[in-house]
Amino acid sequence: MPMDLPTYRAAIMSHAQSLGLFEQVLDHEPVSAPGSGLVYAVWVRRVAPVPARSGLDAVTVRLDVGGRVFMPADTEPQGEVDLAVTAAVDGLMAAYCADFELGGSVANVDMLGANGPGLSADFAYTRLDSTTYRVATLAVPLIINDLWTEAP
Repeated sequence: MPMDLPTYRAAIMSHAQSLGLFEQVLDHEPVSAPGSGLVYAVWVRRVAPVPARSGLDAVTVRLDVGGRVFMPADTEPQGEVDLAVTAAVDGLMAAYCADFELGGSVANVDMLGANGPGLSADFAYTRLDSTTYRVATLAVPLIINDLWTEAP
């Protein structure tokens, strides 16, 4: 059975859209300034087998999905920028925890890091075009049981 990335990505994006916080929810990492207001972008970061959950005939896979919340750092009042970005991260993480099987499409979101680093967010600044953004980069680790077949 092939990896069903469109389904996983759609579920992750749907949760973001349902929060009503974002001006845009993108299905790719932007290479140019995504605009004003809160923006959330989603992309694939890494794919790897999960030895502890794999067997002799099937391989369980960890798909690390990246997400990034963007907000122009010069948004006024500037003291509210961190509050808005952090509230967006809180809403996203709560949504992923509340639907940790993404509607049954994955075994689980590895929230607590049973098979590598868990659900997390790192905060920083980044510059795209001429705009500096306050960003929070999420790691959303998905565990997909028995995705690949092992054969001699």
